[in-house]
Order: sequence, then C-alpha cells, then structure tokens
Amino acid sequence: MKRSIFIPVLALTSLLSGCVGYPRLLSYPFDPGGRSFNSSASELNPQISGRYIVFTSDRRGSQDVYMFDMVTGNLIDLPGLNSLDAIASHPSVDDDGRFIVFAASRQGRSAIFLYDRETRQSRNLTANLQAEVRNPTISADASRISFESSLNGQWDIFVYDRSGQRLNIP
Repeated sequence: MKRSIFIPVLALTSLLSGCVGYPRLLSYPFDPGGRSFNSSASELNPQISGRYIVFTSDRRGSQDVYMFDMVTGNLIDLPGLNSLDAIASHPSVDDDGRFIVFAASRQGRSAIFLYDRETRQSRNLTANLQAEVRNPTISADASRISFESSLNGQWDIFVYDRSGQRLNIP
C-alpha cells in the first residue's frame, strides 16, 4: 500500500532555510513498522531542506524528532537527540543536514535545542531566557536560528547565532 503526504512549505521557512518552490506532493511507501517516512503514527511539523525532511512523530510512544533522507529513502539515526522526558516539536534542518533545531517541552518549560549530527550532542540555546519559546527554524547555512519568544508579554521573533548568542537585528 502506498500513502502520499502533502508537505506545505511556508514562506518564512523558505526564506530562512533555503527551501524554494511551491508545495509539492511526495509519495513514499507506507511502512507499518515505522522504519520509513510514512507510518501508521502521526507525522507532524514536516520541514524540507535540501535532501532532508525533518518531522515529529509519536511512532515510539513519545513525540520525537525524525529525519528522512529523500535521496536514499531512509530514516537517519539521530543518537542523543530524543529524550523520554521531553516533548519535541517543530524541527528544522540546515541544507547539509548537520544541524537540527527543535522546540522541546520538559516539566512544563519550553526551550529551543540545537542538535549537531556530527558530535551527536544537543544544546539548549534558550536556557538563560526566562520565557516561553516556540517554532524555531534554522538558516540554510546553519549560522542563524530564529524562533518566537514571549519575553515581552507578546510573541516576538528572536534570532540567535549557532553558539546561542542573541543577534540584535533591528
């Protein structure tokens, strides 16, 4: 059985992650075992960059981040990224697939994390920010991460560099 997934590409995502073009229909075989892109679980928040699709799914009983390589047609192992005590959402990947940024909620507190596939390490970019955060995206070259923050009592867009320093962009 084959199931198709419609992936919308938003204008903001296009600008920050280098995606171009209109929404497109991707068709990959259904895998009831959850080892491919399409499974019987929920696949949420897909984002395309280069040859990669990142998304969240509850296929292992918790909402985790997954990465799919459209060239090889396989899921990519992400050791050290997902945690049993966190609910991950809204992942974004740079063009070469090395860095993944995502939101996660632990014990009622939200944070933005940057995962490096080369070092297999996740780092909390917003540990010192006393506010709710959501909807991160990463630039195509992984130099900038933008996200929404409620620091000022409303949802504002913040931009950080990859090291976790806030950029002062007027």
